[in-house]
Amino acid sequence: MEKRNTRIVFTISLLLALILLVFSSGFIIGRFSNIGGVNFVFSRFDKEDRPLFNPYIQAWEIVNDRYIDQPVDKQNLVQGSIKGMMESLGDPYSSYLDPEQFRDQNAPLEGEYTGIGAWVDTSGEFLVFISPMPDSPAEEAGIEPGDKVIAIDGEDVAGLDPSLVLNKVLGPADTDVTITILRNDDRETLTFTITRAVIPIPSVESEILEDGIGYIRLYTFGVNSYTEFSESLTALIDDGAEKIIFDLRNNTGGIVDSAIDISSLFLPEDSLILIEEWGDGTTDKYITDKSALAPDQPLVILVNQGTASASEITAGAMQDLGRAKLVGTTTFGKGLIQNWLPLSGGEDGAIRVTIARWLTPDGRQIQDLGLEPDEIVDYTQEDFDGGMDPQLDKAVEMLRDFE
Repeated sequence: MEKRNTRIVFTISLLLALILLVFSSGFIIGRFSNIGGVNFVFSRFDKEDRPLFNPYIQAWEIVNDRYIDQPVDKQNLVQGSIKGMMESLGDPYSSYLDPEQFRDQNAPLEGEYTGIGAWVDTSGEFLVFISPMPDSPAEEAGIEPGDKVIAIDGEDVAGLDPSLVLNKVLGPADTDVTITILRNDDRETLTFTITRAVIPIPSVESEILEDGIGYIRLYTFGVNSYTEFSESLTALIDDGAEKIIFDLRNNTGGIVDSAIDISSLFLPEDSLILIEEWGDGTTDKYITDKSALAPDQPLVILVNQGTASASEITAGAMQDLGRAKLVGTTTFGKGLIQNWLPLSGGEDGAIRVTIARWLTPDGRQIQDLGLEPDEIVDYTQEDFDGGMDPQLDKAVEMLRDFE
């Protein structure tokens, strides 16, 4: 199949402001609890926990009384303590940002989005590219899913919070950034010099293929994605689509409510889509909450290693419920949910903490595992360069043969 060039982009400024959060975070944005600033005082700890702080208080007093360089910066001591606490969890997704870092993380994008055009995961030890955007400078340079950023403009960024590494990647259009990455399980180091550009953010594209097959691609689960997707799906059906290919390749996720809404378009009423599992062992279950537009049409979903987070929720639900076959390669494997929780309203920075994991309707956890397609089909660089799409071809073949 020839590459499709139709692009429908978001035009709402709110979405532009959300790009850094949705596309850089790599975690599911869902039903947030509104947690204000946290001012811990010892009286708020359980009585049996208070003795645990005696060694900390002793160490604090020793450092403040005896450390050679006085006076000690007490704020740095507090921030270092919080950072050490988060690191001691042994969870690469939980971390601390000091106030300056937190301000940088939450600085909104003004005007148009400029950068190299790639979706990334900032929730681990490194800034990791999930996938380049279509026709972007990152794609043209050869950035691939799974590439880990280790240096920016020759500066070592190992150990720097990935959210801050991302800020170094972003920048004005027509300026260059040199990115050094690790590839192939860290066995290969590559360096790219990429010219930043104004990046249009794709949303939905659709068309009628052969034999009454409708093709619809979703690039993100954003605030308006349900409306745009449902309108496109309705138009396909009105134009005679009797079978559907739903392309979730390189869709890095976004808002979990959007994933639930869009999944509802293909499923019967009261179908289970998502299970959230909390640290205390309790679970929350989420079911379809919109009317189905295509509950019976044969359905194939295209996935690859850039299919992550909320995309995996949708694909996993369809696979578990027997509603669709997955075609492509194993998905990214992002099954944990994090929240940013400001400390003292953000004045003392913030902690990012893993609060829950999500499971498919059958109770599968996909963290670090991903979803295994029903039909594994590779898509090589040679295929891309030749304008071929064997994954899409396989989906068409499966639907053409469907009785």
